[in-house]
Amino acid sequence: MTTTPASQAVHLGTRVDQATPPRSKRIIALDIARGLALVAMAIYHFTWDLEFFGYVEPGMTAVGGWKLFARCIASSFLFLVGVSLVLAHGRGIRWKPFWRRFAMIACAALAISIATRIATPEGFIFFGILHQIALASLLGLAFLRLPPLLTLLVAALAITAPNFLRGEFFDHPALWWVGLSPVNPRSNDYVPLFPWFGAVLAGIAAGRFAVSSGFFGWLSGVSFGAWAKPFDFAGRHSLAFYLIHQPVLIACVWAFSQVMPAQVPSQEVRFRASCERTCEQSRDADFCARYCACMLDTLEGDGLNQLFSGPPSPELRAKIEENATICTARTDGELPDGGTQ
Repeated sequence: MTTTPASQAVHLGTRVDQATPPRSKRIIALDIARGLALVAMAIYHFTWDLEFFGYVEPGMTAVGGWKLFARCIASSFLFLVGVSLVLAHGRGIRWKPFWRRFAMIACAALAISIATRIATPEGFIFFGILHQIALASLLGLAFLRLPPLLTLLVAALAITAPNFLRGEFFDHPALWWVGLSPVNPRSNDYVPLFPWFGAVLAGIAAGRFAVSSGFFGWLSGVSFGAWAKPFDFAGRHSLAFYLIHQPVLIACVWAFSQVMPAQVPSQEVRFRASCERTCEQSRDADFCARYCACMLDTLEGDGLNQLFSGPPSPELRAKIEENATICTARTDGELPDGGTQ
């Protein structure tokens, strides 16, 4: 999402299968849940747009509460994808509607990649939420008839895979979609197969439990007041909402910037702010201020320009990692307590 993660859904079917009420009976609660997630996504994207145009601090949406917010949004969408797969195809895969919906998602994902490659080549979306939904929907079909506890186990393995399977073998553009590269590639919306496929599998398992318990039958009869109609409408047209909302938000912020432009800080100020905000997730403020000042000194000139102009070269990445080790040791040596919290 833009960042982050974040997120981003498509309607993959909310009609109940033959183990629950008739297919023509929609579960409005799921449409509302999807609509609420879309509104949350729009809030995050609007904040990201403000950051992009310089109205809020650099890096704000990539750390802390905003980062958690983005991950929760993406997880909720992907969880609902898994639930919807069970509802639409749990009693047998309906190939014609599946391939029609899959083609819509895949084409939309391709359009996003092309558009962002042109607009923001330094962080274009090569495997974002729509790419993940398309692939996960296809892979998820293999789990629709498996025991839900087994699916939950695989979900847990998928979620934890990046913690112990990362390797240099995956550090190639052709394999970045897997999500096991030692360093995540630069992208405005990066939602790789691992760990995010785990959220879809969790949704499939939850959907299977809900079907066997009769929960969907009960849920389909729940009614909601007028407050839910906008969310219901958005949830029923989630792909259109996703494709339209961000261009509209960017256009609005851009128009505002023509009247009241933000004061764009220098590259040095932006780097320090982003570095310190990220560093303070694990170290104290005094350490981070000294550490980021050291890192800035190592990037002065061409290195800093390259870092802001596009993805860093392998040489620059190696230099940054080397300097990070040096600056960490130097900063720990400067602080009486070693810079620990």
